[in-house]
Amino acid sequence: MILHLLFLLTITTTPINSFSINSSSSTMLTPRTSADISLEIKDPVDPTALTQSKAILSELRPNSSTNNDDSLSSSSCNPKALLSIAKRLGDIPAQDDSASYLVSKEQCQEAFDNLSTEEKQTLLNIHQRVKVFAEAQRKSVVDVSIEIPGGRAGHTVSPCRAAGCYAPGGRYPLPSSVLMTVVTARAAGCPYVVLASPRPAPITLAAAHVAGADIVLCVGGAQAIGCMAYGIEACDELGAAEVPACDVIVGPGNKWVTAAKSLVNGYCGIDMLAGPSEVLVIADHTADVEIVAADLIAQAEHDVVARAILVSTDVNVIAKVNAEVERQVDCLPEPNRSTAKEALTQSFSIVCKDMDECIAMSDKLAPEHLEIQTENSQEVADRCANYGGLFIGTHAAEVLGDYGAGPNHTLPTGGTGRYTGGLSVFNFLRIRTWMRIDNKKESQDMVEDSVRMARLEGLEGHARAAEARSLTLTPAYKKANNGSN
Repeated sequence: MILHLLFLLTITTTPINSFSINSSSSTMLTPRTSADISLEIKDPVDPTALTQSKAILSELRPNSSTNNDDSLSSSSCNPKALLSIAKRLGDIPAQDDSASYLVSKEQCQEAFDNLSTEEKQTLLNIHQRVKVFAEAQRKSVVDVSIEIPGGRAGHTVSPCRAAGCYAPGGRYPLPSSVLMTVVTARAAGCPYVVLASPRPAPITLAAAHVAGADIVLCVGGAQAIGCMAYGIEACDELGAAEVPACDVIVGPGNKWVTAAKSLVNGYCGIDMLAGPSEVLVIADHTADVEIVAADLIAQAEHDVVARAILVSTDVNVIAKVNAEVERQVDCLPEPNRSTAKEALTQSFSIVCKDMDECIAMSDKLAPEHLEIQTENSQEVADRCANYGGLFIGTHAAEVLGDYGAGPNHTLPTGGTGRYTGGLSVFNFLRIRTWMRIDNKKESQDMVEDSVRMARLEGLEGHARAAEARSLTLTPAYKKANNGSN
C-alpha cells in the first residue's frame, strides 16, 4: 500500500515508472490488448522536485558544504532553519511561536489513550501480526562460520544503529505505514528509530506510540528526509534535543520525499525510489466480480495516479467487473469517489487467450500488488514470477495486506518487482563477512593462488602482500631490496 501523492502519471503523457499505453477510451477500465502494453522503466525522480529538494537540504545545513553539491557533508541540520522551513511549507502553524518540530512521547501516549477500546485493539492487533512476521524474517538469517584452508570464515548479521521511517500525512493519515516501518525496524533490532510525518493525525501519533518510535518529527517532504539523514543539532533555546543521523531511511512519500531520498542515498541507505501504486488482478470465469471490482476501487482511491489493472481470459467477466466498478465507485464518499474516478481513467483491462498469456502479461508488468482470483489459484500463483506482493485466492484481499496480515505493505512499483522485493527487516540489517587464519602452513595453497591471480590481474602490490604470507616464496620487495644493496 505505497501511497505516492504527487507523481504525474496519465495514459496520454509520458509515464514515470509505468506502462506505455497506446489508445484511449471513456470506459471505467479502458480495454487494451497485450500488444498495447509495454513496460517503461523511467527515472522516478521529478526534475523540479529534485531542484527544490536540493535547495531545502542546503537551507537545512547553512554551514555545510551542501551548497557546493557535497551531499556527503557530515554537518547536522540547524534547528532554527528547520523550524523556518516547516512553518513556510505548512508543516507547523506559521503564527505559533511555541510550535515545535518534535512530538513528545507523552503526546503520542495521550493520542493512544484517547482512542476507543476498539481502535486501540486494532492498532495492537496489527502491531502484533506485523511484529510476528518481521521477527520470523529476522530469524531466517543467522550468523555463519565455515572452515577455510588454515582457518575459518563467516558472516555476522547485525542491525544498523538508527532507522528513519517516513509516514505520509497528506490526502489520508496512514497509521498503517507507521506500524509497517517502525515495527519492522524494531524487529530487525535497531536500537533507535526516528519517525517523520507531516501534520500527524492523532491516530498516526497513537500508532507511533504502539510501534515504539523513539522520536517523532512532525515535518514532511525533503526537510523530513534531510533531518533523518543528517540528524538535527540540539537547541536549548527551542527546548529541542539532538536527533541522531539515521543509517537507513524507509517509507513511502510524495515527489519531494522521493527526490530527497535520491539525494541522500549513499550518505545513508534507503529502501527504494518508488512510483505510483498499482494492483493487477488475474481473474477467470470463477471470479466473484463484486469482489474484483471492490479490490480495483480500493487501489484506485489511493491517489489520482494510482492504477488498477484487470487481466482475464473471459470477456464477460471483464464486462461485469466494469459495470460493477461503475456502480460501486459512485457509492464512495468524497474525496474518495473523485480520487478513484480520476485514477480509473488511466486504469485498464486486458483479455487474454488463455491463462499462460495472463501470467506472461503479469510478469511483463511486474505489478506492486498481484491478486490471483481464479480456479486453482495456488497453481496459477506458483507460475507467476514478477510482483511486489502476491495475494492468492478470493479471500486474500490486498487490503488485508495493507492493514497488517503480516507481510509488509511497502512494495516495489513500476516494474521493479522484476529484481527487488518489499520492505523487510533485511533493509535494516548488515551482513558482514570475516576470515581468520590460524594455521599458516595449511593456508599455503590459498596464498599461492592469490599470488598467481594478482599477477594475472597486473596487481603487483597484491602479489607481494600475498608472498609475505608464503612459507616458500621470497616476497619480491625483499629481492628488490637485496638487489639494491
